[in-house]
Amino acid sequence: MKFELLSTDSSSRARAGTLALPRAAVETPAFMPVGTRATVKAMTTDELEGLGYRLILANTFHLALRPGDEVIRDLGGLHRFQAWPHAILTDSGGFQVFSLAELRRVTDHGVVFQSPLDGDRIELTPERAIEIQENLGADIIMAFDECSPGGCGEREAEQAVARTTLWLHRCLEAKRREDQWLFGIVQGGIHLPLRERSAKEIVACDCPGYAIGGLSVGEPKAQMWPALETVTTHLPENRPRYLMGVGTPGDLVRGIDLGVDLFDCVLPTRNARNGQVFTRQGIVQIRHACHRTDPGPLDSSCSCETCRLYSRAYLRHLHQSNEILGHRLLTLHNLAFLRVLMAEARHAILDGSWTQWRDEKLTQWETPVDSLPGEA
Repeated sequence: MKFELLSTDSSSRARAGTLALPRAAVETPAFMPVGTRATVKAMTTDELEGLGYRLILANTFHLALRPGDEVIRDLGGLHRFQAWPHAILTDSGGFQVFSLAELRRVTDHGVVFQSPLDGDRIELTPERAIEIQENLGADIIMAFDECSPGGCGEREAEQAVARTTLWLHRCLEAKRREDQWLFGIVQGGIHLPLRERSAKEIVACDCPGYAIGGLSVGEPKAQMWPALETVTTHLPENRPRYLMGVGTPGDLVRGIDLGVDLFDCVLPTRNARNGQVFTRQGIVQIRHACHRTDPGPLDSSCSCETCRLYSRAYLRHLHQSNEILGHRLLTLHNLAFLRVLMAEARHAILDGSWTQWRDEKLTQWETPVDSLPGEA
């Protein structure tokens, strides 16, 4: 396993590199599709591979509940279980526990919560999070962390920072497998001194990579970017940086500009199922009546199967009829769009045109032509 930094833009922190993993070489910056329950919704693994993806996500929390991490281990591990020959990153479950606020109790030892499946009492600790991820067999695994809500007070954020550092030390002690990279996670909410403190504490543990958590969880964008900039300032240049849960095209561009290498988000798949798609002209809501008789493709500059073969009128018909094919075709396009966006960003960094490319994309994506209010 190796991360090689190839180029850094001279006027920003944008960077291009290669992340070499046992099952894949991942060109960065890169977006990672989310396959929470060992499936990227509506997509086959052949389709993901055909789009050019080599690194996807799965979720520790959900797979431990169903079908069970030991079941997956006994069936040969997550790669074989879901027929994915390339690299996998598993989230530790910290964010999912965060989302179960009404069902959980957090202490320094770990988290006790009610299963959302059957109400059973379950305990998740740093040691258990590592055990699950080792059973799953992912290439990159995440430390168990406490994610504080967006806009939380300094005291609550500080407590999350302290626990996240404590839990990383316990994760490192619990880790047994040598063929997995364990990433530490930086927390601290929107409080810049806490972000700096967390980054320094996590970097002191000398992890092979670092994630930035607790952003895009409800805080205003105007507070998100300074927090991210503070973190990347204090992360080592020679380790990969992963911004968790960010996935709009505009946010990806801004994240790259601030020095992020890896991203993930459910947005392209979830929004596709709701009829929202990314195009060169901005966000398109396929359910809008203006597409009812439109014979053109979603995006005339896109070469994905959806854009090559199907009209906006047909895609709107599928969506309005709640046909499964509509979900699949829109999901395929959104994932294809982000894959191309990342490839273009990498090319712009490598050939020295990043600043111009960045400004064009931000102008395009921060003034969408066909979006719902508040969804720009």
